[in-house]
Amino acid sequence: MKSNQHLDYLLKNWPFDPDGLGVRLVKGVDGRDVIQMRVDLGVLQLETSGRPDGVQPEGFPTLLQWLCKEEVTNPDFELDEETCVEIDREFVQFYHRRVAWLRLQRFDKAVTDADHTLALMDFCREHSPCEDWTLQHEQHRAFVIFHRTQAAALQAVENQDAETALETIDDGLSQMQESFEELGWEDSFESDELVQRLQLMKQSLCSEFTIEKSLAEQLAEAVELEQYERAAQLRDELARRDAS
Repeated sequence: MKSNQHLDYLLKNWPFDPDGLGVRLVKGVDGRDVIQMRVDLGVLQLETSGRPDGVQPEGFPTLLQWLCKEEVTNPDFELDEETCVEIDREFVQFYHRRVAWLRLQRFDKAVTDADHTLALMDFCREHSPCEDWTLQHEQHRAFVIFHRTQAAALQAVENQDAETALETIDDGLSQMQESFEELGWEDSFESDELVQRLQLMKQSLCSEFTIEKSLAEQLAEAVELEQYERAAQLRDELARRDAS
């Protein structure tokens, strides 16, 4: 094998560390940014935009975008076995990049990739060829929501907006609970590790920033206590924040 066809030098100078970051953002030969992940048996390289593998399915940036076009333009559209396999490939690729963005603390990018995965999950649920295939994806929905919630909350903390971070966590927990209920797993929601991690994150933020309750929680309490003037003020404050 020619010397420029193996990875010996790269692997030797970047040993695998199971407890380390294992992710870096580097320049490609043409100057573009690429993500490299050091895994146990080698290195993964991912593009930072479009599909992580750089492939453009049928000329589209992602398979999801092509699928959405086909859904509109093809009256006989349905998911066949080959397309289902390609969908699963896109799920895995976006998972790797989402984890990479989280490790690099590029929380905005992690949110974007999580949104893509959730949209692809929605598409699959609507067009699934069978219940088993639907379950294969839906059982991971709460995990993707967890990643998105974590990233969005940390982004808000970076922006010194603890209130938004708390609202984000509350919304994420609500979405996760809905997913658990749809799967019939509601009894295990409170004991779920990811749920507990978000709850712990919320407690930590409340303690660090001396916040007792989020705006949404204060609004719900004001309505329950029939403090309508206070509720209106809180509702206006939430609307201003969402608009900004």
